[in-house]
Amino acid sequence: MLDFVVCVGGIYVCFLTWSTLQERVTTATYGADHQRFRFTIILNLLQAMAASLVGFSYIKVIQRQPMLQMTRHRWKRFFQVAFLNSIASPFGYMALRYINYPTMTLAKTCKMVPVMLMNKVLYRRHYPTHKYAVVAMITLGVSGFMLFKSSSKSTKEATENSLYGLVLVLINLAIDGAVNSTQDQVFSEDKKITGQHMMCLMNLCSSILMSLWLLNPFNPELSEAASFLYSHPRAMIDIGMFAICGAMGQCFVFYTLANFGSLTLTTVTVTRKFLTILISVFYNGHKLNVRQWSAAGLVFSGISLDVYMKQMAKQAVIKAVDAKEPVSPELKEEIEEDIDEDGPMESREIPEIAALRSGVTIKDRPLPVGTARRRRMVDVVAS
Repeated sequence: MLDFVVCVGGIYVCFLTWSTLQERVTTATYGADHQRFRFTIILNLLQAMAASLVGFSYIKVIQRQPMLQMTRHRWKRFFQVAFLNSIASPFGYMALRYINYPTMTLAKTCKMVPVMLMNKVLYRRHYPTHKYAVVAMITLGVSGFMLFKSSSKSTKEATENSLYGLVLVLINLAIDGAVNSTQDQVFSEDKKITGQHMMCLMNLCSSILMSLWLLNPFNPELSEAASFLYSHPRAMIDIGMFAICGAMGQCFVFYTLANFGSLTLTTVTVTRKFLTILISVFYNGHKLNVRQWSAAGLVFSGISLDVYMKQMAKQAVIKAVDAKEPVSPELKEEIEEDIDEDGPMESREIPEIAALRSGVTIKDRPLPVGTARRRRMVDVVAS
């Protein structure tokens, strides 16, 4: 029980603090001159460096595993993912200039929409019927949240800003979808790569790419950011805490997934996003009307439906294993497609899915007495 409380508490503390600092760094003003920190590449670089270092420490200290042996092909694939990941984040930060943080947080719950779209376009994948219902609920909810927005500005200006900010978020999500799809391909090609390897090496490659960009003599961002941080030391503290909280939160995510399962993690993640909106509304004074709260409720209802259907699919897999029956192609396809919007870095760690993907047989056994949760897992056994 203590492990569970620590894991869930760690996710909430790290990511709620991370989101609060993200909003502060990107939207607040610093110093007597009321200047904003506008150097998004620097922000991404520091976050990537922290995530790479924490990922490496997780592999060495917690897992006590050797580092992945790198080849030319592996470096190429990690740099491909890193490039897409590096160009996605600036669009999200730019969007905050035109929409508030609760709007962006809610819009980012649409992650499964571009992921599904990119997988259909790039890899011709198909989805079960309930997925389209979930997508419709999320899309309608986010659209309603934007259309019902209250603003003290003129209606025309507010609409233009909101629509432009939403377009930037959608670009960010579309690139994120390409990142997830590419990660999925990397995992399917190379079974030795784990989520922790991806966290460490993708962020290392991102750090290299962004450092090269900042060291470009025609790019003044590095010197301007250094001058800003020297003049506004409070911003340096906020950015440092932002990077550390994001990286530490990922460690709690991996540990929770490995010990308590994907349903627990998804539930915690969904509630964490809702709490993020609440904190942003009450802490930073954002105003939401009744129709916007209703639209947000529609979004989270769609997400809850998706979580429920995933759990039913996983239970059906375990039931088939218990009965020593083959898993139906339809159920296997549904489990496979559920991976796409969860993100391969997380689903990679789920034993049932690993077995289904690798085509090996599976058998179940109870966890040893004394573990935080006595739940069923499966051994992956070569055929």
